[in-house]
Amino acid sequence: MICYRLHIRGRVQGVSFRDWMVEEARRAGVSGWVRNRDDGSVEALVAGGEAAVSSLVTRCRKGPPLARVDDIDQQSETPPPDLSGFTRR
Repeated sequence: MICYRLHIRGRVQGVSFRDWMVEEARRAGVSGWVRNRDDGSVEALVAGGEAAVSSLVTRCRKGPPLARVDDIDQQSETPPPDLSGFTRR
């Protein structure tokens, strides 16, 4: 299992990015959460199998149709022991 904290910048709020990411993560079998940040970016914690997480991160670089992703900072994390499912915060 791998786990990353993502900090996604661009036009990512007000374009259903969080809802899109919840659906994509659930479809891929990735656990974690996604939330808006006060600075207009989106933050997410994603954990799961290497292929599933890598695929989700790749899809996040494009995002939903109305989004514009300028940059994603990706940092390795230790997955929380109680992490299950994928939620919007």
